[in-house]
Amino acid sequence: MAAEYVTVPAPALEAVVEKIFAAAGCDGGEANRISTHLLGANLAGHDSHGVARVPRYVEWLEAGYVLKGQQAEIVTDGGCFALLDGKFGFGQTVAPQAVELGIARALQHGIAVVGLRNAGHIGRVGEYSEKAIEAGLISVHFVNVAGSVLVAPFGGVERRFSTAPFSVGVPLPGRPLILDFATSLVAEGKVLVASNGGKALPHDALIEPDGQLSADPHTLYGDYPQIGPRNPSNGKGAIRAFGEHKGSGLAFMCEMLAGALTGGGTSGPVDARGRIANGMLSFYVSPRHFGTQSEFEATGRAYVDWVMETAPADPASPVLAPGDKEAQTRADRLAHGVPLQPDTWESILQVARRLGVPTNG
Repeated sequence: MAAEYVTVPAPALEAVVEKIFAAAGCDGGEANRISTHLLGANLAGHDSHGVARVPRYVEWLEAGYVLKGQQAEIVTDGGCFALLDGKFGFGQTVAPQAVELGIARALQHGIAVVGLRNAGHIGRVGEYSEKAIEAGLISVHFVNVAGSVLVAPFGGVERRFSTAPFSVGVPLPGRPLILDFATSLVAEGKVLVASNGGKALPHDALIEPDGQLSADPHTLYGDYPQIGPRNPSNGKGAIRAFGEHKGSGLAFMCEMLAGALTGGGTSGPVDARGRIANGMLSFYVSPRHFGTQSEFEATGRAYVDWVMETAPADPASPVLAPGDKEAQTRADRLAHGVPLQPDTWESILQVARRLGVPTNG
């Protein structure tokens, strides 16, 4: 890696993050779930949802915006559909509970629809698609962030949407497909990474109140220290939706399905509760129950192979299927370590030292 990165072995990084959350008051199981999930995002190359989030998570915990030790509560149970309330628990605790319920119900009934509301930040949504794939299920996940307005709708300059992630998982023998992206042009976490000296943003990722396009994280965060917290409410600009009207339209539907339908609330109008919360509406389908598993797998795999045979525009960059890049990055980072911006690593170490967690940094 380039000299501007600090490379930390994956086991060491996971260990220090786990110790931080244990020192912050989480029990061992929860501290491990948070550290494993955040590291998993970095291993997949989704650094925006990885360990860069540690200082903010600790901040939210100490402020009471996210709560340790919560269990998701079933609000509505209709057999093949259910609604759960995460009670503002850590997303890495309550979201897996919702996913596990959805998987169990789909394996029982062939299909399941599960809503989750009032969850702490649930992290990389693609991980939940991966869990469904492991069970042989197709899954679709619509996610919003209640109380978080970061993204301007197509044609506008004011914040109205959350980053509204969307994910689909498709189980195919030897070739699972995982689509996972924010409906914003960049995830807020990518702005966070850029503000810490990481990968620069696309030139048109952000928009100023006067309509000028921007790649400057200050557009979103306002003034901030080199090392320390970032507060999106301090900035006057917004993130742009990806794909112009298409991404904006998908974000709109994420707010409707994950926010309004679950009862957890949409991105705005923002109330005074002082916290944000994820909502997620997930659909799980069993190809076996649907009666077409063999046809689905044969046709799906043949189609993937055919698409992958297309001649690349750049011979050095082969065509990839959804999930290929993450798999390649995971193998590389497990072997060679996780690259972090020095400011990101130092901010994690500062939290560790403040909580009395021994570090070598």
